[in-house]
Amino acid sequence: MDDSLYDEFGNYIGPEIESDVDDEDLPEIDRVESDDEENAVAVNVDMDNQIVVAEDKKYYPTAEEVYGEEVETLVMDEDEQSLEMPIINKPVQKDIEFEVVGVKDSSTYVSTQFLLGLMSNPTLVRNVALVGHLQHGKTVFMDMLVEHTHHISTFDHEKHMRYTDTRVDEQERRISIKAVPMSLVLEDKNAVAVNVDMDNQIVVLAVDKKYYPTAEEVYGEEVETLVMDEDEQSLEMPIINKPVKDIEFEVVDVKDSSTYVSTQFLLGLMSNPTLVRNVALVGHFQHGKTVFMDMLVDQTHHISTFDREKHMRYTDTRVDEQERRISIKAVPMSLVLEDSNSKSYMCNIMDTPGHVNFSDEMTAALRLADGAVLIVDAAEGVMVNTERAIRHAIQDRLPIVVVINKVDRLITELKLPPKDAYHKLRHTIEVINSHITAVSSTAGNVQVIDPAAGNICFASGSAGWCFSLQSFAKLYVKLHGIPFDANKFASRLWGDYYYDPATRTFKKTQPPGGAERSFVQFILEPLYKLYSQVIGEHKKSVETTLAELGVTLSNAAYKLNVRPLLRLACSSVFGSATGFTDMLVHHIPSAKEAAPRKVEHIYIGPRDSGIYSAMEDCDPSGPLMVKITKLYPKSDCSGFDAFGRVYSGEIHTGQTVRVLGEGYSPDDEEDMTIKEVTKLWVYQSRYRIPVSKAPPGSWVLIEGVDASVMKTATLCNSEYDEDVYIFRPLQFNTLPVVKTATEPLNPSELPKMVEGLRKISKSYPLAITKVEESGEHTILGTGELYLDSIMKDLRELYSEVEVKVADPVVSFCETVVESSSMKCFAETPNKKNKITMIAESLERGLAEDIENGVGPNILLDDTLSSEVDKSLLNAVKDSIVQGFQWGAREGPLCDEPIRNVKFKIVDAKIAPEPLHRGTGQIIPTARRVAYSAFLMATPRFMEPVYYVEIQTPADCLSAIFTVLSQRRGHITGDVPQPGTPACVVKAFLPVIESFGFETDLRYHTQGQAFALSVFDHWAIVPGDPLDKEIVLRPLEPAPIQYLAREFMVKTRRRKGMSEDVSISKFFDEAMVVELAQQAADLHQQMI
Repeated sequence: MDDSLYDEFGNYIGPEIESDVDDEDLPEIDRVESDDEENAVAVNVDMDNQIVVAEDKKYYPTAEEVYGEEVETLVMDEDEQSLEMPIINKPVQKDIEFEVVGVKDSSTYVSTQFLLGLMSNPTLVRNVALVGHLQHGKTVFMDMLVEHTHHISTFDHEKHMRYTDTRVDEQERRISIKAVPMSLVLEDKNAVAVNVDMDNQIVVLAVDKKYYPTAEEVYGEEVETLVMDEDEQSLEMPIINKPVKDIEFEVVDVKDSSTYVSTQFLLGLMSNPTLVRNVALVGHFQHGKTVFMDMLVDQTHHISTFDREKHMRYTDTRVDEQERRISIKAVPMSLVLEDSNSKSYMCNIMDTPGHVNFSDEMTAALRLADGAVLIVDAAEGVMVNTERAIRHAIQDRLPIVVVINKVDRLITELKLPPKDAYHKLRHTIEVINSHITAVSSTAGNVQVIDPAAGNICFASGSAGWCFSLQSFAKLYVKLHGIPFDANKFASRLWGDYYYDPATRTFKKTQPPGGAERSFVQFILEPLYKLYSQVIGEHKKSVETTLAELGVTLSNAAYKLNVRPLLRLACSSVFGSATGFTDMLVHHIPSAKEAAPRKVEHIYIGPRDSGIYSAMEDCDPSGPLMVKITKLYPKSDCSGFDAFGRVYSGEIHTGQTVRVLGEGYSPDDEEDMTIKEVTKLWVYQSRYRIPVSKAPPGSWVLIEGVDASVMKTATLCNSEYDEDVYIFRPLQFNTLPVVKTATEPLNPSELPKMVEGLRKISKSYPLAITKVEESGEHTILGTGELYLDSIMKDLRELYSEVEVKVADPVVSFCETVVESSSMKCFAETPNKKNKITMIAESLERGLAEDIENGVGPNILLDDTLSSEVDKSLLNAVKDSIVQGFQWGAREGPLCDEPIRNVKFKIVDAKIAPEPLHRGTGQIIPTARRVAYSAFLMATPRFMEPVYYVEIQTPADCLSAIFTVLSQRRGHITGDVPQPGTPACVVKAFLPVIESFGFETDLRYHTQGQAFALSVFDHWAIVPGDPLDKEIVLRPLEPAPIQYLAREFMVKTRRRKGMSEDVSISKFFDEAMVVELAQQAADLHQQMI
């Protein structure tokens, strides 16, 4: 085939090929004839070989075929549409809504002619541009100008109109995208002409312009109208007051509650310090302190809605306290109580929380009190917080009286016979005395708790009765009418005394016929009989028993349920708590008697000053001295009211006082502000009694001084010639070792959260809030419940923002276990000074003894006078101490505090020129040499350890042991609770392993075990934190010997630090060279 005859697509392009078919062989096609032969073209041949002309070919049906012959149809022969008009029109442009259409009723207050007239005068034209940062209010500012110059009836004052944001997406995004102009006619202060009449072109001055109708036009000529020319509201009062937040965090007092004594009588008792008793109710968790306060409130207040079947928990003023049924805050009550002689006393009583997490509230309460009322559950006896309360009260030099509460549990729950109940009570008292003896410093000051002495009361707060042996003896005198000495009778109602009916005398030996001890015979047996009669006997027998005791109840009373009937019967038999008042009067000193011992313990100023003498005497005319220990939030949580005790002078409303903070001293007055006392109250838990002044010895709530108070403060006169010192800050018996980090869910609300954290620090005495170097905000507390309460207050009360909370962690400490392997030295940056130091661990127990005063570390000058110029060393002593304290606050391992370390200065070369030994040279050098000595003394990590007390049945001990062993805890002992089927397990548990421990414990014991944990001591974490050979694998628990390394690495990561400690950061170059030389020599010796 010849390729030249075809193209690239295979088409033939060669010469024409003649057909082999002759024309003669083709069929003949006849020519079509028509009238117009030129236009007639044959176009088709049908199947029958007939030719059809194009004009005759039928493509569509005719009009007649479609509409019928009856319908007239018109056919248009020519197109009426012009040639310029396209057959298919251009599509109509879309109606794009990208601009905000202006309101139809908007108009300017000036005419268009006036605006154009101003345009023609360039001297009256100002061309400006509004510029500024995003969201700084440029568009809203324009809204204000538009509103002043335009009449817009639909202008919404509640929302920003954003008039110059004309695009739809600008309105949706609430940001401006395009610059938009506005031409506005604005007035100046000289009231130039602002309008022109549209018809007459009359100029109207601004002063004559009519914006509003007159009073006559509104009310008519017949109505007399008065116009106020001046505003009676002061300039300081805002036109629109700040909105008041309605935060429901307090329980509102019932409206029909009132005291049985008048307010004037109560204030009169306040002015006599000898009739005032200031005490704090302390004790273990759920031992009945708040319910005991309910009994006192019920006896001193008329509350018609008081529910005798339920505990009102009057001093639990917070909503979450009522929901959780625990006390979180210490709350005061000032009650007028009568003794057995019907003499009234002013008793200021502070109800404190019993949970060990809130022991800081107990510390604050004891600082204001002159005595401690120890509440002990008769069934449970002395528990962990009971021991801590005893220790705390003795350390504060306060006398202790005891109320053995819930005595009825021995009857109704444990069902002990009266004889066994006596031994149970006696054992509890002996344990209390043994703890007091163990804590007391000297044998001469040991206080003895003895019912015969009158410093013990027996009570049941839920049943509404309380008595001492003396008040019970007086009850016998009243019932039997026999004139015998009640006090002598009471002295024989406790101990091994037996009543001999034959001789009608008391003996210390049991009579021949046999008899019970006097306490059992004369107190417990009648009490058991009363309970058994009311609970289980018929109405007639109860009536007979109560009639013998001189009590008659109404028929309606006998229809009550058992609990309210029992409460009514017992309160009718035993009367008011006069035995409790007698105990306070005789064994707690009055405010005046307790002042010398109290002032000696808490005032740090000299004893030979006039202020000290005035406080000892409770002198109302002396200089004002007030100790602030608590801050209570206002109803809207916008601020705080300060609660304190007046020691001398009188504080008045409107008085100007100096507020001295914890860092104040006569030499450094920086922590001092001057405030005005705006209001004073007697704080009554759920209500307040306003007063104009508060005398010495009284408790008072103060408004107006809280701004500069962080934890505690001292108030004094604004002007006083003598130097004023502060009261000693609170010393707590525990540490905040649990911490968590928090941040706002919305980053723009960070200022609100920071302000809330500041209020948290004020509200919780032991809470610490701080900012780490990484920028995270951390909160430190005593335990999980403590932090949970803080976070609830932060979210709902003080910041009102949603916050995110990190997993809880613990505070660590850094320590050493050996002496420094070499003498470490560091030179100042100018090479003119050199300090040499070594580090070693402190003697056991010494750090705990000195911690509250100066800190858990020691800096010792161990230089020799023959080698070191002591005068030069003393010249830089303060700088070296500051560097040491700086280093002790932030250790080299992970910026955690150093603990239990003794630093010794063994050599020092100090430049003689003061210019070369400035603080900027010495302080960082002292810190660096302390770090190097620390790192050369085998550093270790320390973790906090909880003391755990668990109440549990004996059959759950194995489960408790399993749970503790899984968390690196260990049991130190388990002892049975006398008279009960339960036992008490005592254990130690690392705090970092305690998160979720209580839940885990309840799960494994089916809810039968209850645990309380409190910080006890610091322990060294197993392992070497600087061992770089340890490999930590993610999502795998580290072995015990790797824990120190794991804790250090994770702590450094959390703080934004590198994983390993940089030696070059803390060692001088010469020190590194010497260290390398020692390592080489050691290696050579080993070879």
